[in-house]
Amino acid sequence: MTDILTLVFRTFMSQTDVRKDLDVAPPPPTTCSTLLVGDNNISRSVLLLAAVTAASEMDVKVVFFTQTQIQSLPVALQKCVPSLSPESLKKIQFSYPRTVEELLQQVASLHESTNTSPTPPSLIIVDRLEGYLCGTGGGSHSGFHPGEQSCAAHLSALLYDSAAFLTQILRQRTSSSGPCRVIASFQSEVETGHTAEEPILDVLDRYFPVRCTLDRDRSYEAIAAGLQEVWHLYLSGTGTTEASSAKDCEDTTGVAQEWQLLISPDGLMEFKSV
Repeated sequence: MTDILTLVFRTFMSQTDVRKDLDVAPPPPTTCSTLLVGDNNISRSVLLLAAVTAASEMDVKVVFFTQTQIQSLPVALQKCVPSLSPESLKKIQFSYPRTVEELLQQVASLHESTNTSPTPPSLIIVDRLEGYLCGTGGGSHSGFHPGEQSCAAHLSALLYDSAAFLTQILRQRTSSSGPCRVIASFQSEVETGHTAEEPILDVLDRYFPVRCTLDRDRSYEAIAAGLQEVWHLYLSGTGTTEASSAKDCEDTTGVAQEWQLLISPDGLMEFKSV
């Protein structure tokens, strides 16, 4: 479900926001995957916050797949976590597959690494799925083709199976271990001026029970508040329902939840519950 993201939102909650829960609760033991849909820059910042939070707050290993080299944490993230320890950063493994074929190979290799790695990853992150999927059917930002939809299903299924496999390994080694989770980002073609995004999102939604949709607030109130940017984050999907039974990702329609991301002129990012 929304466990990792909710932990991120609560960890970096605005100090002026009235907190109902003063303590940040650990994520519940669910294995659902989450898809961030919206602006690439904001999505990447949220993904990096999720990686840092998992490594520092949950003390787990993270694998972060992206096509773009990350030399250092963005300034905004450094402001959010100024005291991040080098030991926590070492728990995040950045990998840079350039094509969907390389990504598939590296995700599949996670099964093999469990034989040599003392600690398998508990969080798999994929930055900008559309960068890997767009073009696999012969096109480039001209709508996703049937071949790309098939590739999206293949990649999503492999991520799902890998997380399930790693969850089994983690619990074999330590019975108290939580599951391995998956978070990925995707910029729909609506954001880039196209309208053929629904088929590919329909495919992704089958494997990612939680969708976090990013929507920028351009209202006068947001500008008048003196903030550089205000974003609405809408959580929806079957996985948003709180786990009240032993079943993971219960097949019931979840009620949408909303948060706000406040970005101040100096780059500081804070979240506020709505």
